[in-house]
Amino acid sequence: RVPAAPWAQRGLRKLYLSGSGLREVPAELAALRHLRTLALDGNELLEVPEALCRLPRLAHLYLGRNGLQGLPPAFARLQSLRCLWLEGNFLARFPRALLLLPDLRSLQLGDNRLARLPAGLPRMAGLRGLWLYGNRFEEFPPALLRMAHLRVLDLDRNRIARFPDLTCLSALRLLSYDHNPVRQPPHVGDAVRLVGDGAQEFMEARQERLQSLRHQEDAEEEGAEAPPAAPGD
Repeated sequence: RVPAAPWAQRGLRKLYLSGSGLREVPAELAALRHLRTLALDGNELLEVPEALCRLPRLAHLYLGRNGLQGLPPAFARLQSLRCLWLEGNFLARFPRALLLLPDLRSLQLGDNRLARLPAGLPRMAGLRGLWLYGNRFEEFPPALLRMAHLRVLDLDRNRIARFPDLTCLSALRLLSYDHNPVRQPPHVGDAVRLVGDGAQEFMEARQERLQSLRHQEDAEEEGAEAPPAAPGD
């Protein structure tokens, strides 16, 4: 059980209850209206507590390594949420309530049971980091191709044998695809760091190509700036 002391601190901003063996959370949680960070990871929660969905200022929420199979519709009330960790649960479907959180920036869904993503995923226009490692994707989710603002994408340990051309993801800076049955690195923009089989060789070759292009451009600029030769006598 959680001691009674935290519930009396109505101005509390951070509450860490990780690995406490909790199966439920007292309803008094809803009284902590100023709470911005709540850590409930590593417990034995089978459902998201109703009181949690009534925290208007909650920005960082950690629910990893519980027994969650979904999120309630009321979860969409958490409009201040910016960072959500749900890794190591039993989610077989992408929680629809998340699509109503357009300002969420970081979403951790690793080590769940997801096999597809909803077509409405691009509604989450604020999302910058998405972790989907250790799930059950057999194909690259098409909805991700319309996530133009995504900067970090982790698809490690899935079953994806083929990646589409990802140069359309202009904001992407890190793509991790390790431990997938792919034969060659995905095609990405020059600013993207790759993590996976063959990525090191790919990035070294890309660096050499970019350096060669820069040297060529420098030489062309020097030639254009050189003064014209003096006419002969």
